[in-house]
Amino acid sequence: MTGKFVGYLRVSTQRQGKSGLGLEAQRKAVTEYLNGGNWKLIQEVVEVESGKRSDRDRPKLAQALSLCRLHRATLLVAKLDRLARNVEFISALMASGVKFVAVDLPQVNDMVVHILAAVAEGEAKAISARTKVALAACKARGTRLGGLRGNSSDIGPKGQKASLKKRRESAAKYRADVLPVIQEKQKQGAVSLRQIAAALNKDGTPAPRGGEWSAVQVQRVLKAS
Repeated sequence: MTGKFVGYLRVSTQRQGKSGLGLEAQRKAVTEYLNGGNWKLIQEVVEVESGKRSDRDRPKLAQALSLCRLHRATLLVAKLDRLARNVEFISALMASGVKFVAVDLPQVNDMVVHILAAVAEGEAKAISARTKVALAACKARGTRLGGLRGNSSDIGPKGQKASLKKRRESAAKYRADVLPVIQEKQKQGAVSLRQIAAALNKDGTPAPRGGEWSAVQVQRVLKAS
């Protein structure tokens, strides 16, 4: 295997999490799958779910997806059945755009995501078809269709606003992904902005605009968050 990966391990009880039961088998499966390739494991994230926890409350999954987006890495899990029965995971995965590989069935992953995407696409086409039928019925009744025309002077400013909004949303999403990493560096003893920047560069955490982190960039992220 080549590339960057984030390992996601999950067990169902606090007792299993503390004892390592289940985790060691998953960790071994992940290690054996990667063995022999030119790969980098960015981080291993362990989720311990209690019987009372809602499927929607999975902070470690959110952390793993953030790391994947930040490092453009692939999410790696030991067994597909750890995830396939969880609708919330599939929804979060599709929304995040993160690729994943299940060690026990690596050839299935793309198919699973594509099937889910095909279902969503089919529903979108059905909605489009129903809309066209409704519009045709309105037109037959004499209802005037369409929006404003001839206002080309409004298109440029609207496009610029939309572009600016998208860039701001992208920047905000990046800050949300990288802030927990910065906070973890602070917990590990990186006090100054330069120390934090050095720790991020050492781990290979991507800077906002590529290249290496600087104290100023760290300060901007902390100030904006």
